[in-house]
Formats: sequence, structure tokens, C-alpha cells
Amino acid sequence: MAELNRDIRYIDRDFNDFRNSLIEYSKTYFPNTYNDFTPDSTGMLFIEMASYVGDVLSFYLDNQVQETFIQYAREEQNLFNMAYMLGYHPKVTTAASVNIDFYQQLPAKTSGSTIIPDFDYTLLIPENTAVNSAGGGSGFIIEDVVDFSFSSSMDPTEVSVYQISSGEPTGYLLKKTRKAISSTIQTETFPFTSGVRFDVRNINASNIIGILDVFDSEGNEWYEVPNLAQENVFDTIRNTNTNDPNVPDDGEGNDSPYLLQLKQVQRRFVSRFQSSGSLQLQFGSGNFGDNDEEIVPNPDNVGIGLPFEKTRLTTAFSPLNFIFTNTYGIAPANTTLTVRYLTGGGISSNVESGALTDTDNTNIVFNNSNLPDSNLANFIFNSISSNNPAAASGGQDGDSVEEIRQNTLGNYQNQLRTVTKEDYLIRALSMPPNLGTVAMAYAESVKVGDYEAGTLPAILDLYVLSYDGDTKLRTASSIIKRNLKTYLSEYRMINDAINIKDAFIINIGVIFNIVVRPNYNNNETLTKCIVVLTEYFNIKNWQINQPIILGDLYLLLDRVEGVQTVKNISIDNLAGTNLGYSEYAYDVIGATIDDVVYPSIDPMVFEVKFPNTDIKGRVVPL
Repeated sequence: MAELNRDIRYIDRDFNDFRNSLIEYSKTYFPNTYNDFTPDSTGMLFIEMASYVGDVLSFYLDNQVQETFIQYAREEQNLFNMAYMLGYHPKVTTAASVNIDFYQQLPAKTSGSTIIPDFDYTLLIPENTAVNSAGGGSGFIIEDVVDFSFSSSMDPTEVSVYQISSGEPTGYLLKKTRKAISSTIQTETFPFTSGVRFDVRNINASNIIGILDVFDSEGNEWYEVPNLAQENVFDTIRNTNTNDPNVPDDGEGNDSPYLLQLKQVQRRFVSRFQSSGSLQLQFGSGNFGDNDEEIVPNPDNVGIGLPFEKTRLTTAFSPLNFIFTNTYGIAPANTTLTVRYLTGGGISSNVESGALTDTDNTNIVFNNSNLPDSNLANFIFNSISSNNPAAASGGQDGDSVEEIRQNTLGNYQNQLRTVTKEDYLIRALSMPPNLGTVAMAYAESVKVGDYEAGTLPAILDLYVLSYDGDTKLRTASSIIKRNLKTYLSEYRMINDAINIKDAFIINIGVIFNIVVRPNYNNNETLTKCIVVLTEYFNIKNWQINQPIILGDLYLLLDRVEGVQTVKNISIDNLAGTNLGYSEYAYDVIGATIDDVVYPSIDPMVFEVKFPNTDIKGRVVPL
């Protein structure tokens, strides 16, 4: 008897589909073998067990397929992996930045008939010195050396008279300013014996900002790169006469305190954050003692007298040998790597002005080691003080799942270059955490009339804002804007110039009247409405130049349980620095057309700064 062609269904996806199909299959092809399909029958036991297995397998299959698409993936670790694959580095935490003023006293001395500061007693504060808030609170580290003996146009030392006796100065006060970031330096060591290709090490700590530096036992530095195939890195060196003959001996005459140079490195690694917050370091595959020409011979070098020459190529060489070269860097072997990394950051690191007053003096030294008066030297050493005149800004918690998804998609589209306005926005928002964080950005083309005479015409105005410690908007500090401009210069087209400006903050209040349904508590319903509006006006949900659509607010409140109708909603401008608001006033009524509150011509953002007091509701009769 010829075998029957079975009608197989391939579109069944869940338990009931599988169950019904199996029952139908049994009735069609085995009508005389089994016909008891009651719920308690033995045959239904096996049919439902098979349906259960099919449903579970279908679920996992669908889930696995879904997790391969970044648009739909839900597992955080999958999003991290895909983000790195597409060139975006998720942030676990972001450091705040701030300018800190450092002070030291200086005695006076007589030079001829003139009284001048005695610079023999100047102090040197090394880079990475910790500065904490009073009481051991938030910690910051300075990124550069504070040398009170040195002064230039880029790094001035301010000198002022501090003490006067009999009309003559007896003491002076020196002041220098340095950028600091909110972080603490941690150290971890990793021993390596024999070299392992693409070896991996993990740093398990909380709130890791990033790697500060890595050195091996022999004192060689290992460099972090975006990918192991990248052998050239940018390195900064001090802009001195030794490094650049065009710089005068006095250190002045150049606009930059550092020189940027391209450096080829074999000792390199990549780092990747995991969803758990840990940081993974991966190293190369090559052997430092092997020459690439030995592993993958170049036919052009055969028989030309090189130390590693091949007289003839009679052996077949596997293409797999390519991974044993130094193309992906070398693998650490017979050494110990010391990794210094930074932890901290977050919203809480946006400390207020005047908070950073405790400087760690452990490594502070005098520039002159042969001082004649030890008591005076001890007094001068203890005179070191610090203060941040402005609040820290830029500190932010790590990327949410949705932020990772959207930033990755945007980062992949720009392909490590900035051409369109969208490219500049994505790049600005993905600036490395140790440089500060841009809370929001807006780009628009420069108007012809705004070109500055005698300068390279800018093609784009980039408006940015930052956060304070309470996640309220504030203008970005000059440090963040300067870092952003430098950061963007690595990705922009060679003939593109941009202006980085402050967007305006317009603080608003919301007033609404509602009618509550019968048998509903007025206070509870009113509270629900305020909660809904508070979430709607969460500043993380808003963008620069986004209008307020009153129709959306009406619809939002109408959906609140207990609300019968919304009588009216109004938006008020709240301004005045004495009240804690922005200084800028805005004509909300004049800007409202067809129940839409439009932003101004100049880029701005609406912010409900204090939702607990600025969102007010009232229950009114029908």
C-alpha cells in the first residue's frame, strides 16, 4: 500500500494550536485506532504532553530569535553584547566634573628694594590627588598637576597680597584652578604565566567609570583601544620646549598645554562592561618574541638576507596562523599587570558649590627640597586649601535598557563620523563619562548672517544642557563644553566647524481643574492626576524645542480612574533665580496657538523643576 501524504501544519504556535492539530491529525489518519478524546482519556494525556513540549519549544525559539534583534531584545546582557558589537560603549555610571580652586600661602622676601613673593616655598600637587567634601563625602580627583611655581596664559597662577604689616606685604596668596572628576582610584593586579590568546580578566566592583591606566611588572604601559585590531592610539604629552621646539623656554606662546601624538602600540586591550556592572578586559593573541614574518612569511622577503629570512617556501602555511601574529596585539605572559580604574560618579556626585574643601596632602611636595626654615615650610604646607566656586555637573547614572538600545542604533548609523545633525547629536550624547555628560542636545544649521568675519564659517550650532545633583537642568559648565568640542573634533569632517552654545531653560508650572466621578475620593483622584503629570513632565522624557501639546494633557488626565472630565489646563511661566528657577521669562500665552505651547526661535526646553509644588490641581463641581 502506498504511503499516505500527510498534511502537516507548520503555523501552530501555542498549546491550544498544537493540541487541536494533534487531535485533528489523529481523527484524520487514525480514525479506527483511537477515537476517545475526552479530557480524562489516556490518549489526551499524551496529546497534551506533546502540546506542552511544543509550546515550550516554540516559546524559547521565538525568544531566541527576538533576542538577536537589538530593536526587540529584552535581556540586558544581550543588549550589552550587541551594543559593543555595533560600536557603542554602554555607561554604568558617569562622572561629574567641576573646576576646583587651589590656594597656598607664600611668605614675602626682599629683592633689592622691592618686596616680592618667595617662590622657593611653592608647592606641587600631583595629578590624581583626591579632593573630598567636608566630612568624607563625595570624592573627586584632579586630572592635572598643580604647580604653583609655573604660570602661563593657559595655566595662570594668580598672586594676591594676603597679609600686610606696617604698610608692607608680609604674605601672599597663590591660586590655581584645575578640573576634577568625581571618582576614586582603585587598584587590582592580575598575574599572567604563559601567554593565552585573547585572555580575559574581570574587575568586579560597583560604579566603575573606566580604566585609568595599566602597567606590567617591567613598567610597560598597556593601552586601551576600541578594538584589538587598532594598533595606533592618540597619546598626550606636555607641551614643553623639549617636546616642541616652537614653544618658548618659559612655557608660554602656545594655546594648548598638551601635544597630541599618534603612537603605535603592541601592548593593548579592550574593555567591556557586563550587565552585572563588572568590567571585562581582553588582551591580544600575539607573542612579543615572535616576528610576524616568521609566522606568516612574506614572499617578497624570501632570500633577501633578513635575520629571519626563508631561503625558499616549500611548506604550506595555514591562514589560521594570522591570529598568532601581533595584528591583534600581544598576549601578556610571565608578568603581572597592575590595573588602576575609577569608581564613583552618578547623580549624587553633582555636589553643590563650596563643598570640596578637603584636599589629600599625602603626596604634596615642595618644588624646592632645600628650604632654610623648616617651621615656615611646615606652616606653608598646611596652608593648602581648596574650594569649588560652582556646583559640579555632568554626573549621571548608567544607561537604562532603552537608552542602550536607542544609543546603539544611533551610534551604528553614524559609522564613527559626524556628517548630519543627527550624527552630532548622537556623538555628543555618547561622550565618554570621564569627560562629563551632556543631558540633552539640539543641533541646527548656522544662519548665513551668524557667520563671524575672519573665521572659518561654522556649519552647525550645537545647543547643550547638563544636570545638577537633583537631576534638574542647568547650563553645561565650560569644562564640559570644551571637552565636547575636543571630542567632536575627532569625528567631524575636516572642513566642518561647530559652535557649542547653551540652550535656554524655561521653568513652568501646570494648573488643572477636574470633575471627579461620584463615589470617588476627591483627594485620591487628585493625587493620581498629579502623579501622572509628574511622570509626563519627567525631564528625561523631554527634548530641546519640544512643544507642549495641551490635548495630550487632557487625554492623559481623562484616562485617570475617577476623573469624569477635565475642565481646563493652563501652563504658567515660573522665573526668578531667587526662587530657584531659571532667570528667563517666557510669554506662554503668546506662544500658545491651537492648544499647543510652542518653543521660542532660540532653542529652549520646558522644565517642571519642582513638581511637588509646581503641579497644582483642584476639584471643581460639574
